[in-house]
Amino acid sequence: MALIKAQKGLSMLSWLMVLAIVGFVASTAFKMLPHYMDNMALVKMITAVEKERMSDVTSPADFYAHMQKGMTVNGIRDLNLEDAMQIEVENNQFKVHLKYEKREPMIGNLDLVARFDKEFRVRMP
Repeated sequence: MALIKAQKGLSMLSWLMVLAIVGFVASTAFKMLPHYMDNMALVKMITAVEKERMSDVTSPADFYAHMQKGMTVNGIRDLNLEDAMQIEVENNQFKVHLKYEKREPMIGNLDLVARFDKEFRVRMP
């Protein structure tokens, strides 16, 4: 009976395993979180064109310029906007297709990949 009371809790090896798993999950989250934050900033910039009536965005070139300014303000430097975003004008609306992927090295030849693919219809101001 005294032996059972002495064996409560995790052993040292179990604690090391738990710590390794928590460290792996935290490392993965810290590598991928900035990419998701950048994507949220891009989505906010795209939808802001419709809400901001003061912006003079009337053509795809103006839209790209607006997005470049927003990317500069938000510190997004590692994304080629011409490759990641296609803009068409249909029925007095911008049809914006934002599609790109980001890779982060994990271990050796294994990478973490985040794919972003979203379409927007934004009315011209």
